[in-house]
Amino acid sequence: MDQNVSPSRRELLQDDEEPAPSLPVETFTEKGTRQFLRTSLALFSGGFATFALLYCVQPMMPLFSRAFGLSAAQSSLVLSVSTIAMAIGLLITGPISDAVGRKSVMVISLLAAALFTLGGALMPNWHGVLLMRVLVGLSLSGLAAVAMTYLAEEIHPQHLGLSMGLYIGGNAIGGMSARLVSGVLADYVDWHAILALLGGTALLAGLLFWRLLPDSRNFRPRPLRPRSLLQGFSMHFQDAGLPWLFLQGFLLMGSFVTLYNYIGYRLLAAPFNMSQTLIGVLAVVYLSGIYSSAQVGALADKLGRRKVFWAVILLMLAGLALTLFDRLPAVLIGMLLYTFGFFGAHSVASSWVGRRATQAKGQASSLYLFSYYLGSSIAGTLGGVFWRIAGWDGIGLFLGSMLSISLLVALHLTRVPALPGNQLRHAH
Repeated sequence: MDQNVSPSRRELLQDDEEPAPSLPVETFTEKGTRQFLRTSLALFSGGFATFALLYCVQPMMPLFSRAFGLSAAQSSLVLSVSTIAMAIGLLITGPISDAVGRKSVMVISLLAAALFTLGGALMPNWHGVLLMRVLVGLSLSGLAAVAMTYLAEEIHPQHLGLSMGLYIGGNAIGGMSARLVSGVLADYVDWHAILALLGGTALLAGLLFWRLLPDSRNFRPRPLRPRSLLQGFSMHFQDAGLPWLFLQGFLLMGSFVTLYNYIGYRLLAAPFNMSQTLIGVLAVVYLSGIYSSAQVGALADKLGRRKVFWAVILLMLAGLALTLFDRLPAVLIGMLLYTFGFFGAHSVASSWVGRRATQAKGQASSLYLFSYYLGSSIAGTLGGVFWRIAGWDGIGLFLGSMLSISLLVALHLTRVPALPGNQLRHAH
């Protein structure tokens, strides 16, 4: 690693930011080094595979409805069972990584998820598909829980927002690619072939991840004791900021997944009457998330998370309002803004958790992502009730309520005090 002269701790921090953990600066990976490039490529690949495997089934929900005679809410279980299993797994895999290490947990998780996706392609019935999706969610929890913690430990604090944004950009490309491929192919091949293709692609991404990711240098194992886990939960929930960030994960991901769960049903019906292929092509709006995750993350590094966070949530609300119009250009622009705002907000919130948690970082990341995927599971399925009762207007009311709460929480976080200097301990 380049032995650059590093700025002082005071220069690294905005007035409204939490201090970085007190590891020796020379152990961090800095921007411009080979280590930074390998880390970024590996985590980008891991983020790609995670969202591709998790959300590849979302555009296929109308296909499952037809193939198995399911309602929209019932079909949404193909995603919800994965995200609820992932949320539960996060409470286990994060603490495990605190004890045994980061890289090994992530590699095993990603390869297992790819294999279970291939297994799902072989299932002959709905219950078999759901079982494989549960196992995919449990497997992916290992990478999702640990990736943010790995970056917070290994990347120089001055570049953490950028590196976290690049990882989340991989999420966005994975989500876009999976939706695009499955949405377009849905008119030509059955869902078995689509799952097989995506499972094989994810397996290659997992092998690339294994090859590229540098071993941890700043990791220090913590004993895996039930008492220490309970102490970690208590410590994180007593913090003035972390519980609000956990709530934001629930609200943001819940609202994002709900929109994409049911927008396909809307566009298939009048007045749009679009084909499944064209709806799949609309996944290109994820490109806005790829851009925003890195750029908003870097902007938050520069201006401070408190000044950026609420603004991108407000952008999501503006995008939601545009989707209420029965004009395709308005709906597309609305989806674009909504996606841009979500990935930007997630980038800010996830890097904020990594900076604010000074102890048991893996557990803190797990709690944030537990809330994140719990929101996906609960809101993603509950949205089907609003869709059945009031169509897209019902979805708009549901999402508008969630995002309004999210905006209020973001404004509250602007007033949460930074961590005092005497809490700067990077205990392991």
